[in-house]
Amino acid sequence: MAELIAPTGRLHSSWLTARDEWQPGAHQDGAGLRLVGDDDLDSPEGFASWVERLRQQSDRSLPVGEGRVHATHWWIVDGETYLGAIDLRHYLNAFLLEGGGHIGYSVRPSARRRGLASWALGAVLLEAPALGLDRVLLTCDDGNVGSARTIESNGGVLEDVRSTETGVKRRYWITFNDAGHSHSSRPATRTVAS
Repeated sequence: MAELIAPTGRLHSSWLTARDEWQPGAHQDGAGLRLVGDDDLDSPEGFASWVERLRQQSDRSLPVGEGRVHATHWWIVDGETYLGAIDLRHYLNAFLLEGGGHIGYSVRPSARRRGLASWALGAVLLEAPALGLDRVLLTCDDGNVGSARTIESNGGVLEDVRSTETGVKRRYWITFNDAGHSHSSRPATRTVAS
């Protein structure tokens, strides 16, 4: 059974195995890899330091770096196996409004086509109202049919397709009252059959 958990150092080995499935330098939306800094993620110490930064990014009493926003990170796991990541950005800056959105997610290549992204997105959408959000922006590359379906299956309404500094993006809004998403203060840990 898959679930969403807070990032943790105990999954270091599994995370490394998942990382090796991606092409070198591939972008993993929602994974928080831009927060790595100088840490060596191959070392337990460097990995633990990065995990702590992921956790701290949700603390609105702490400053975030220039160009960043506060965000809550979850990992999609099945037991002790890392399957992917999803984050909920608490607000938008100009870059995110143009082409990044409130929520980013990625699933490791060997775990795709099982509905994990759609399930994780649905679970995280339940958390957005607790941040005072009545709607969220989601984006995907124009040619990413799987991600477009994931967003649409969770109530995404296409606003436009536009060129951004990171490529041509499809921009969707999910409004909670219109999409049938309920306001919830339940924790984001949920399960789904794998």
